[in-house]
Amino acid sequence: MRHVVTMAGTGAIGLMAVFAVDLLNYGYISHLHDKTLTAAIAFATAVSYVQVSVSIGMTIGLGACTGRLIGARQHAEARRMASAFLVVMVAIAAVLGLLTATFATPLLGLLGAHGEAQQHAATFLHIVSPALPLVCMGMALSSLLRAVGDAKRSMRVTLTGAVVSACLDPVMIFGLHLGLEGAAISTVLARLAITASGFLNLRGHAMLEWPERSAFGPSTRLIGGIAVPAIATNLATPTGALFVTHAMARFGLNAVSGQATIDRIVPVAFSLVFALTGSVGPIMAQNLGARQIHRVQEALLAALKLTALCVGATWLILAVAHSYIIQLFELQGVGVDIVRLFCCWLVLSYMFVGLLFVANTAFNNLGHPFYSTGFNWGRATLGTIPFVWFGSAYGPVGILVGQSLGVVLFGSLAVVTAFRVIRKLEPGIMKA
Repeated sequence: MRHVVTMAGTGAIGLMAVFAVDLLNYGYISHLHDKTLTAAIAFATAVSYVQVSVSIGMTIGLGACTGRLIGARQHAEARRMASAFLVVMVAIAAVLGLLTATFATPLLGLLGAHGEAQQHAATFLHIVSPALPLVCMGMALSSLLRAVGDAKRSMRVTLTGAVVSACLDPVMIFGLHLGLEGAAISTVLARLAITASGFLNLRGHAMLEWPERSAFGPSTRLIGGIAVPAIATNLATPTGALFVTHAMARFGLNAVSGQATIDRIVPVAFSLVFALTGSVGPIMAQNLGARQIHRVQEALLAALKLTALCVGATWLILAVAHSYIIQLFELQGVGVDIVRLFCCWLVLSYMFVGLLFVANTAFNNLGHPFYSTGFNWGRATLGTIPFVWFGSAYGPVGILVGQSLGVVLFGSLAVVTAFRVIRKLEPGIMKA
């Protein structure tokens, strides 16, 4: 438990700082008193989540494989694999970022964006998307730090980006009067700072070398065996979010703004839960590599206890502070109803989101990545589309309720399956 708390806690501090700055950034934009700008952020964020999910999937594969090799005392091989795969990651991210920038306008149109909101969102993506390789590299370097157990330096990487963004956002948005474009420029500079910090903090761990041409194929096959299903898994969540955003768009910009507010609150409020997915994974992988199966189960149990504690505390805080949140982001109409319902009641559904995320981490690091793919896509399709479709008959509030009910089902099934996977593990079946 102490190891899990240390790794997840430091990761949560970094994530909370990044997402808090993002939430603050959204607050800045909302105070420009232009609903098309706040709606534009919601639409652009829905597309950006897809990009980031691909990067996270590749990072999961990198962390799982290097952690397992380090646990098996194969540090040189871990360095060789990681160095080669970093090049592959950056190349994939570059292609994805350029494609998104090129087709930003029609993609936003599919989400239901139109008029000025669509134009503003497209401009944001044109600036931010080409910088996707930077955030991908920063995530990868932070993952390598967690793989070697250096939680504090991993935290520094994300904190660097948060500090840069916090300093530049008000200058770009208000000082230089650049508005949403200023927020986009600040995002790119923060991503550059994260990458630079990653390289600086990884020095001394001997985890990087000049990539060998002969290592590209083996590293891509080894890490890709986990990364590809992890990418498929992570794409499920933004896909479900895209459907929810499209459904909200039918009820006007106030509904979209309310949903965007929730999307900014959730990462800050549940940063510890999200950090668990990146922190517990390497712990499980290392103990699997060292053939300490009982410690794998201990890590899972500790993660579930922390999830329950985090969700309970967050529910209390948001329920008490919901009126201040509504005032802070100047919400109107149905947007007020959406945020009030979420803060006072639906926030409890994130207990089951946490169960799903922790279970997926176990699947990805214990040799069953397609289980996480199945559960995440089950939640994004069977656990989202019919529930949201039925709930939409009762307006935006019904959409949120339907989305929450779907995750309860799949989160419960996923964590039960995770325990079954661990019980079937034997030290002798671990692949070197």
